Amino acid sequence: MGKEDEFVPYPVKEQLPGIDYCITSPPPWHTTMLVGFQHYVIMLGTIVLIATILVPQMGGGYEEKARVIQSMLFVAGINTLLQVYFGTRLPVVIGGSFAYLIPTLSIILSRRYTYFIDPYERFIYTMRAIQGAMICASIFQLVVGYFGLWGVCIRFLSPVIAAPWVALSALGLYYIAFPALANCVEIGLPALIILVLLFMYAPYGLNSGSFIFSRCAVLVTIIIVWIYAHILTAAGAYNERPPETQYSCRTDRAGIIWGSPWVRIPYPLQWGRPYFYAGDAFAMIAASFVSLIESTGTFIAVQRFCSATFMPPSIFSRGIGWQGIAIMLDGLVGTANVSAASVENSGFLAVTRVGSRRVIKISACFMIFFSIFAKFGAVIASIPIPLFFGIYCVLYAYAASAGIGLLQFCNINSLRNKFIIGFALIMGLSIPQFFREYFIESGYGPMHTHSRTFNDIVNVIFSSSATVGAIIAYLLDWTHCYWDDTVRKDRGLHWFYKFRSYSSDARCEEFYALPYSLSKYFPSY
Repeated sequence: MGKEDEFVPYPVKEQLPGIDYCITSPPPWHTTMLVGFQHYVIMLGTIVLIATILVPQMGGGYEEKARVIQSMLFVAGINTLLQVYFGTRLPVVIGGSFAYLIPTLSIILSRRYTYFIDPYERFIYTMRAIQGAMICASIFQLVVGYFGLWGVCIRFLSPVIAAPWVALSALGLYYIAFPALANCVEIGLPALIILVLLFMYAPYGLNSGSFIFSRCAVLVTIIIVWIYAHILTAAGAYNERPPETQYSCRTDRAGIIWGSPWVRIPYPLQWGRPYFYAGDAFAMIAASFVSLIESTGTFIAVQRFCSATFMPPSIFSRGIGWQGIAIMLDGLVGTANVSAASVENSGFLAVTRVGSRRVIKISACFMIFFSIFAKFGAVIASIPIPLFFGIYCVLYAYAASAGIGLLQFCNINSLRNKFIIGFALIMGLSIPQFFREYFIESGYGPMHTHSRTFNDIVNVIFSSSATVGAIIAYLLDWTHCYWDDTVRKDRGLHWFYKFRSYSSDARCEEFYALPYSLSKYFPSY
C-alpha cells in the first residue's frame, strides 16, 4: 500500500461543508416557504409550553393564555426580523426562553398577589409586574451590547471554551426534552422515531422523495402523528385516563382555539402600566445574563450550520444589543416571557441543510401573520406538546453537535484541553441538576436566605448549564499556562483571531456587514 493510500486526518473546516444553501444563497421560493413555515411551527412549541406553565398560575384562563401566546408570537416575529436585518444577520429565530421561568414564577408566587380574590385581576397585576422587570432586564443587554462590553469578553473566547459552551446550550435542556415527551409516550415517541427515519434513512433509500424527506421531514412527522393523535382522541383512548394524561395527549383539551379571537393585533401596554419593583428587576437581570450566555452559544451553533465563518466580536455585541431591544419590546407588549435565540431552530438548520437568511425572514412573517389572525394560528398551536418535544430531542442533539464540532480547532490530544472541556461539561450538567433536585425535594433552591431576590439570582445562574459550563471553561482556560506559546497554539486561539474584525477576512464582511443602505445609520463598532 502506497503512502497516498494511507489514512490522513480530516482537515479543519472553517465553514461547515454539506450545507445546500448557506447564509447568502437563498433557495427556490417553494423551498423557502415550506422550510420557513416549519421554523415557525418549531418555535411555537416552546411558546405554548411556557404559556401553559405561567398563565394558569397567574390566574388567567383559556382566553388569557391565547392572548399571551398571540403576543409572544407577534413580538417574536418582529424581533426575528430585527435580528436578521440589523443584529448578527444570522438566520436565527428569536423565541421564548426557559431561562426566565425562575424569576417569573417568583414574581407570580410573590405574597403581594395572594390577596387578590378575582383571578383576572391577579393576572393583570402579575403581568404588569413581570413587564416592569423585563423592561429593567432589557437595559442590561442594551448596555452590554451597544457599549461593546460583550465583544471584549468574546475576544478572549477560544475553541476550548466555545466547545462546551455551545454544546451545553442544547445539552442543558435534557431535563425537559424526554420528560416532556414522556407525558404522552404514545404520541411523543412515534414522533421521535418517525422523524429520525424520515431525515436520516429515507433520503438514502428513496431518491425520488429526497426533497420531502430532507426538507419537510418535520412537517410530514407532525402531520402523521397529529392525525394519529386525533384518531386516538376520537376513539376514546384517553377517556379513562388521569386528567394530566388527557391534557397532554388529547387534541381537544388545549383551549387555545376557543380562547383566540379571529383577528387581533397586540399593542404596547395592552395590559396596562407596568409596575417596577427592585427585587423583581434584579432577579430578571440575572436571568438576562443567563439568556445572554445561552443566546451566544446558539449564535455560534447557527453560524456553523449556515456555513458562515466565525463572527467578529463586534457582531456578537451588535446582536446582544438588538436582543436587548427585543426584551424591551417583550416588556412593553406584555408577553410574560423574554425573547432569546431559539436552540431548537438552530438544530433545524442542520436537519434541512438550509441556512439562508431569506427562510428565517419568511418564518418571521408567518409568526406575525398567525399572531394577528389568531384563530388560524391557534389550530397549529393546539398540537400536543409531547409531539413537539419528540421533535426537539432530535433538534437539541444537532445543536449540541455544533459545540462538539468546534473541537477540531484545538488540540484535542492535549491533556490540559481534555480536562477543561470534560470538567466544564460534567459540572455544567451536574450543578444545575443538583439545584433542580433540591428544589423538587424542598420546594426552594439550595440558596434559601431571607432575601428572595438574592435567592432567585443565585438559583437562576446556577440552574443554567451553559452559564455554569462557560464560566468554568473561561476561568480554567485563562488561568492555567495561558502565557505558554505551545499551550496558546493548543488552545486554537489563532483560528478565532483570524476573524476579529471585518478587515481580517473578506468573508466576514460578506456574511455579517449591514447592507450599504443601512450601514450609514447603524455603523459597526
